[in-house]
Amino acid sequence: MTATIQVKDGIAVITVDKPPVNSMSLAARQGIVAGMEQALADASVKAIVLTGKGKSFCAGAEIKEFNTPAAFAEPSLATVIEMIENASKPVVAAINGTTMGGGLELALGCHYRVAVAGAQIALPEVKLGILPGAGGTQRLPRVVGVELALNMIVSGTPIPSEKLAKTALFNKMVEGDVVEGAIAFAKTIADTKPLPKIRDIRIDFPLYEGFFSFARNTVRAVAKNYPAPLKCVDCVEAAVTKRFDDGIAFERAAFLELVTSPESKALRHAFFGERAASKIPDVPEDTPIRAIKSAAVIGAGTMGGGIAMNFANAGIPVKILELKQEALDKGLATVRKNYENTLKKGKLTQEKFDERVGLITGTTSYDDIKDADIVVEAVFEEMGVKETVFKKLDEVMKPGAILASNTSTLDVDQIADFTKRPQDVIGTHFFSPANVMKLLEIVRGKKTGKDVLATTMGLSKKLKKTGVVSGVCDGFIGNRMIEQYSRQAGFLLEEGALPEQVDKAVEKFGFAMGPFRMGDLAGNDIGWAIRKRRYVEKPNMTYSQTADRLCEMGRYGQKTGAGWYDYKPGNRAAIPNQQVNDMIVAESKRLGIERRKITDEEIVQRLVFALVNEGAQILDEGIAARASDIDMVYLTGYGFPLYRGGPMCYADTFGLQKVVMRMEQFGKARDGARQGKSWVPAPLLAKLAAEGKTFS
Repeated sequence: MTATIQVKDGIAVITVDKPPVNSMSLAARQGIVAGMEQALADASVKAIVLTGKGKSFCAGAEIKEFNTPAAFAEPSLATVIEMIENASKPVVAAINGTTMGGGLELALGCHYRVAVAGAQIALPEVKLGILPGAGGTQRLPRVVGVELALNMIVSGTPIPSEKLAKTALFNKMVEGDVVEGAIAFAKTIADTKPLPKIRDIRIDFPLYEGFFSFARNTVRAVAKNYPAPLKCVDCVEAAVTKRFDDGIAFERAAFLELVTSPESKALRHAFFGERAASKIPDVPEDTPIRAIKSAAVIGAGTMGGGIAMNFANAGIPVKILELKQEALDKGLATVRKNYENTLKKGKLTQEKFDERVGLITGTTSYDDIKDADIVVEAVFEEMGVKETVFKKLDEVMKPGAILASNTSTLDVDQIADFTKRPQDVIGTHFFSPANVMKLLEIVRGKKTGKDVLATTMGLSKKLKKTGVVSGVCDGFIGNRMIEQYSRQAGFLLEEGALPEQVDKAVEKFGFAMGPFRMGDLAGNDIGWAIRKRRYVEKPNMTYSQTADRLCEMGRYGQKTGAGWYDYKPGNRAAIPNQQVNDMIVAESKRLGIERRKITDEEIVQRLVFALVNEGAQILDEGIAARASDIDMVYLTGYGFPLYRGGPMCYADTFGLQKVVMRMEQFGKARDGARQGKSWVPAPLLAKLAAEGKTFS
């Protein structure tokens, strides 16, 4: 049992004790029922107070029980609520803190609710692709009003309890000890008959038809590929138009429909994946970590400035080092301008602006950064440059400082060997713009200390990043996979597609941006430099040379106003260019390839399955610890659609046997031979498909 009961002055106090958030696990539900049975049978008990231990009333379902029989075992949450609602003695919810999801539904089932200011109130189920399934959509509109309830349910956004104080959700707001306040309140209503039930409140909302029509149109425009928000609208409408019991049945049916949907499965996969990514199999959770109270960044360019902003945003003072004063001044000015833009948009207060700008200082001397707890190198992506920097850092940095490289492809083990302290060296691959993108690839070298790894993972959370650990290989997880994706995009051009068709097909699938728009944004010259290296290092790896031809035309992307597309000054809209399309057709002719019509389905499958196959190889090699880590890289760093759960999750949903079958078809196609081993299934993928298993 994870609930205790204590009787005080005729009031029974049932306390859910399921740290850290008092989740509504099966044991917690059983504990509440046992406590209720004891309190109802005790003649000395006049009323019951239900609360949570610590700073949370109840934050909702127990996530560890998701997808297990315990989640739906009796007593279910609906059963617990029914017992409370039909109790012969008044039940008062003492809302002491976070009250979300099933926790709020539990409170709504009580006869009375007493709360303290600052408690976070929400029904966030929509963020997992589902909706409240224990009466939340039916009871909340009855106490806070239809419009506010709909906004809360569709958005899932928490609201501080004091902002709901004037609604019928709370019978009393108290200061100080909420349990003592609830006990005092319970004594005043102990003899009340009949006991009030939210279900009995009648909703008077005569203009509901026009309201819900407008709400649906608004939600449909925003929700797009997510079915849950529209189902939430339907359920709140049912609260207005149906008898309570019929509304409950309607809500339950909608919940069960959503919980089995691919979108909800993908969102839940991402939810668990983000939490799993922070757990490193061979690094215990109690591993000692190093204190990070100050930081330094080498390089004041776009990436260096963005990385420095991350530290400042987290309240960590940071020094940016540049060898030339002019470059340093330019970098600091850019950082300040970025903060000024955020200030103008109202997303930053003047106080926070002053604080963050003040935390970032510049220097041209390595001596000024020697005492930093961590230094992140963000210089040009060339091993010789990295060598110079790390030898200098090894010379000047204090013992115990973490030496991190922002490399996106280079060998972290080789970089570590430039120092006499390889145990302190780690890769921290930020994604551009570094102050915005959520992903941080944490690259673990062969000699990286476990404490350094644990410290960096903890730092990623402080910087509000999703940290994902990768082993050392060319491109790590994200860029190694994106290379295969980009290769297929190039082959599609040679075979008959044009950039606009490829981009539109992938964006319709749900990607934030297609491969050619992405190339224009990142800079086509970056990929060109990588391919030049590949032509020497991997002469058997085939590439389309259309991207090389593009760069030879001086079309590097948005920064030059011309790439795969044309761009007007101050406008990022991609405009197809006939000269580029003619070049692509000419390249097909040069290669003797007869162009053909390519379907959007083929485009999507070739690009996504190229990611999946390389991801399977990465898993097989131990570069990534789990398939969900790969998915988190693509969801948070590469614009893969969240409602599809990431490439590995999508492959599981599609069916690995079908993925392998399609790959074999691509390999046997007319132009498949040119693509080398692209369509040979990775051993792990082939094995799982043959056994009828999945990555997860």
